[in-house]
This record gives sequence, C-alpha cells and structure tokens, in this order.
Amino acid sequence: MIIREKYLSKIRPFYDQDLIKVIMGIRRCGKSVTLMQIIDELKEKGIQESQIIYINFEYEDYAFIKTDIDLHEFITEKMVNKEKYYLLFDEIQNVKGWEKAINSFKASKNVSIFITGSNNDLLSGELATHLAGRYVSFKIYPFTFKEVCQLKNITDKNDLEEAFNDYITWGGLPQRFMLTDEMQIKTYLSDIYNSIIVKDIIERFNIKDLDLFNRIVEYIVTTPSQNFSAESLSNYFVNNDNREVSKATLYNYLEYMTKAMLINKADRYDVRGKRILTGKYKYYLTDLGIGQVMNVGKRPQLGAYLENIVYNELVSRGYDVKVGNLEKAEIDFIATRFKEKIYVQVAYILADDKVIDREFGAYKGIEDNYPKYVLTMDKFDFSQDGIIHKNVIDWLLEEDS
Repeated sequence: MIIREKYLSKIRPFYDQDLIKVIMGIRRCGKSVTLMQIIDELKEKGIQESQIIYINFEYEDYAFIKTDIDLHEFITEKMVNKEKYYLLFDEIQNVKGWEKAINSFKASKNVSIFITGSNNDLLSGELATHLAGRYVSFKIYPFTFKEVCQLKNITDKNDLEEAFNDYITWGGLPQRFMLTDEMQIKTYLSDIYNSIIVKDIIERFNIKDLDLFNRIVEYIVTTPSQNFSAESLSNYFVNNDNREVSKATLYNYLEYMTKAMLINKADRYDVRGKRILTGKYKYYLTDLGIGQVMNVGKRPQLGAYLENIVYNELVSRGYDVKVGNLEKAEIDFIATRFKEKIYVQVAYILADDKVIDREFGAYKGIEDNYPKYVLTMDKFDFSQDGIIHKNVIDWLLEEDS
C-alpha cells in the first residue's frame, strides 16, 4: 500500500497533542492502514512498542469488549507505567458507550488517543458534548485516481486511460486493487455494500420497512449525480411502485445513508441570492464501485460517473462543495477552501457546438473573477473567454496547491 501522505501530513502535527484524533471514513477506505502508518511513524520517533496499544473492534479477538467499562478495564490493565501511551482504537462505534471511556482516558491518563469510525455522526454524541474543542477530526476517502496511479506505478498515456476506465467502473476502495479477477472484485464490493447497509444503517437505525429502504437505496446508488427532492422521489414511487411514501421517511433514509458515508449530499446554492436552497440536493456516491455492484443490466451513465469522480476529488482536496443555482443555468460545482473559490463544469465530451455553448455558457451569470473550469474527456483544448478547459485525467493528476 502507498503512504497516504495527504492525510498523514494533516494528522502528524497532533501525534503528541492531548487532542483526540478522530479519523472517519466509509468502511474499507483505508482508515486501518492509516493507523498502521501512524504506528510506524511513532516507532520511527523512538516510541516503544509497549507504549502503543492498538485495537480493531471488528476483530474477533476483542469481541469481549462490548461496553465502555470493558474497554476501560482492558486498557487500564495494559498501562503499567507512567510513560505516555498511544491508544489507537479502530471502528470504535462497535463499543457501546465508548465516549465515556475515551472521556475518562483523556481526563485521567497520560495518553494520545486516535479513534476511527464508519459513520458521520461519530461526533454527535457525548464525545462532542463533553470535549468540545478538545478533538480534531479528519476524513479519509477511497483512493483518488492519482493515488491509484502511484499504487500501480502508472505513467504511460495508454495505461493511464485503461486505469481510468477501470477506476470509473470499480472505484477506489484500496483492497480491491489486490484482486485481479472481476468476479472477486464484485464479490468484495458486494460484501462491503452489504456490511454498510446492514451494520451501519439497518441495525444502527432500527429500520423496519426493509423492502422500502432497499428500493430507495437501489434508486440512489444506481442514479448518482442526479437532482433529488423528497417530492420528486415520492412521485417516483407513486408512479413506478404505486406506493405512497412520506417525505419524512425519505429524508430520514437519505440521512441514514449519508451518515453511513455511502453517499454525500451537496447543497444547492443560489448564486445571485447567496443562500442555501433547502429541499433540493444532489447525492454522490462515496465510491463508484459500490454503485456498480447494484447497477446490473443498466446502461453506464458516463457523464454522471465523471461528475461523481470530480465531486469526490474536490472533497478529498479539502473543498466545501455546493451545486450552483442560476435563473437559467446550473453550475455543477462551486468549491471553496479557506479564501479560495473555483467553479467547475463537468461533461463527458464536448460533442458539438450545442454542448460547448451549454457548458461554457453556464458561466454567463457569474460576475466574479474566480477561476472557472470545464472538465471533460476531450484531448483538445477548448478554453475560451477566460474559462479554462482541461482533460479530466490531466486535472486529476495535477499537484494540488
């Protein structure tokens, strides 16, 4: 596996701080490997192995640790001297009341704590309430395309295109690159999908109507990068399933999927009015490979997949990403990071003048001078009127400033 320096460089300054390091991400995105790389770096700094305690709560070896009390007793027995201990807890959400144990360690022990979890509301409970301002959080994502190329040492142009076709189909979850057979990849991704659905959503949120929930999940993951509202989704079920579904139920199920990090929600932003528009959102898959295992027999939506990849790339680079809303046009992405802002339009190819006018013309209502991009698979440069056109593969491989 590659060293994920883009994340380690952000976490590294906090290794010896008493702030709790919270690392979040979808299942199998590389959180455990990141913890292993942190442990390696701690040892390189001279920290003794006896002062490092790592527990993965998905391992059967630790199945006896079910509550905060179990965890507290187990760790306390391991701490036999007054030297600083480095506690690394993987998938901490599997321990009931884990916040209490972490709070106790933080308050009474000489420790540096790292925790990981696979749900977005990891910080919404007691930890956030009692330790406000005393933790730092980091989000880990599946491999970007650039990381895939580093992993596979790809530099040749033809190999790049082949690798990108594979990436747009099967996504960037790290362990799937250890598999060479397509059936193995499908099985692996299906297992991850089922784990997310069952463990992180159905069991966690006690969902009763499994048929409805599965239908909603299938609809969302097989139609990424689409505009959704509770009303449009409700109408879909009326028209296709002859079933009435309340908007509250739809919103709840979509929120559960977001908390499990299966999907990400992008708000719509009124560019002229400078406000968030409520009720209408776009949803993007955290990893396209998981959507692929559900997309059996459906025609590939290459434009939508490309838009999804660009969204994931932007958030992995640390941008806050919204969908821009103008009176007669939509900007695919308005991405902000500190004082930086960029606009991004995504299309599969600029097939004719009509498509060119649509993609570049979307910026006519934008009056500021922030950079504006059009990203496509085209190999010719169509830049015009100060709007930058780039091949999406080239853009994905750029150094992020």
